[in-house]
Amino acid sequence: MHASRNLAFAGLLLGMAMAQLDGLIVTAALPSIGAELHARTGLVAVTAAGLLTLTVATPLHGRLGDLHGRRISFAASVLVFAAASAWCAAAPDLGSLIAARALQGLGGSGLVVTAMSALGELFERDELLRRQGWQTAVFAAATLGGPPLGGLLAAGPGWRWIFLVNLPLCVPALVLGLRGLPAKPSRTKEKFDVGSSALLVAAGSAVVALGTVDDLARSPLWTPILAGVAGGAGFLFVRRQRRTQSPLISPKVFADAVLARAVVVNGLAGAALYGTFTYVALVAALDAGAAGTGLLLVAMTAGQLALSASFAALARRRPDMTAWGRSGCLLGTAGLAAIAVAAALDGPPWLLAPGLFAIGAAFAVCTSAYTVLGQTRAKRDLMGVTLGSLTFARQAGGLAGAAVFGWLALATTGGLGAPGLTVVFASAAAIMLVAWFTAPAVTSSEAVSSSS
Repeated sequence: MHASRNLAFAGLLLGMAMAQLDGLIVTAALPSIGAELHARTGLVAVTAAGLLTLTVATPLHGRLGDLHGRRISFAASVLVFAAASAWCAAAPDLGSLIAARALQGLGGSGLVVTAMSALGELFERDELLRRQGWQTAVFAAATLGGPPLGGLLAAGPGWRWIFLVNLPLCVPALVLGLRGLPAKPSRTKEKFDVGSSALLVAAGSAVVALGTVDDLARSPLWTPILAGVAGGAGFLFVRRQRRTQSPLISPKVFADAVLARAVVVNGLAGAALYGTFTYVALVAALDAGAAGTGLLLVAMTAGQLALSASFAALARRRPDMTAWGRSGCLLGTAGLAAIAVAAALDGPPWLLAPGLFAIGAAFAVCTSAYTVLGQTRAKRDLMGVTLGSLTFARQAGGLAGAAVFGWLALATTGGLGAPGLTVVFASAAAIMLVAWFTAPAVTSSEAVSSSS
């Protein structure tokens, strides 16, 4: 049994590595893609298409895994990801590449959510924390190696190779997953809720469109239309979840006050931290050249890696995940406020470094703490739904935050200069402070280990 779990763990890590590397490696190759496909406009859709399906499919994969088992869900995700990668590599034009990227995001979403859910089923909390170091290594390799690898492949054999390299990696991931992951759970009468899925896709697509397409986010026509679609579909989705016999996101998850608050905090933290990533490079470039901007961004990456690497060891000594989550919220508030002050003062670039380090660290702490909290507190039959809800809240919050922050900067200062960026990061700090007030403070004795 122990050997089987190790095989599953290796396969899940490989799947997570492919999904995390995907977005970073593609971004670095966009100029080469545009040059070969003669695409002067629309390149942003190459990344937006994958981000759209990655976000809206997250809770769908969680529910499918609960119903049909992690083995089937993971294998299907690997096959979809492999097929989409081959399609991307063979894409003859930009439209075909965008469609293939949308399919690739669908597979990548399944790789991430299934991995987090399966880990929660396979291991208890102490073992999960012990294995955090391996997950940190995967994250570090993807973060640090993705952009350079994408650039090297694009400059060498060509940008199509950034997709072809996925194919040989999918084979061992599939074999390990099939051999190590648990089979289909006991038979259930529940069915997949197609109606709720359609409503979620409609709401999520509207939010993602607002968060990734500037023309839509700032259009006097499309902004209210998309906001109305998101709000209306979201309302109908919540209403359906309360009435259907087989909900996509079970209200039972939110019956647990700790998990309900964790989902809300993930959404707020995603808006404040993930939603400001777009503006980090802009604020770093205010008084620094290209080389200086790159060095400043290393401070944020260093914060992420430092806290990710030390989290497993520190959390084994202090295993209360709610305390870690609240600490991450405070750290994020301080970091975002420091960047807002540095932008307002328009001082030396090095003033930004502590704030950038802090928000990188806060993102690592919040993500790790609330993932482990969900893995160890959720009931086995709701593991996928719980982890999918946490991940979806973070991703959707980040996309909505990016759109709202850009609108605030334009509405209050007319641009994204120092005054506009001050508004962005001050607003994000306020949202992060709300997340701290909202965060669950104590894990009750009813918390369960999914492996028990």
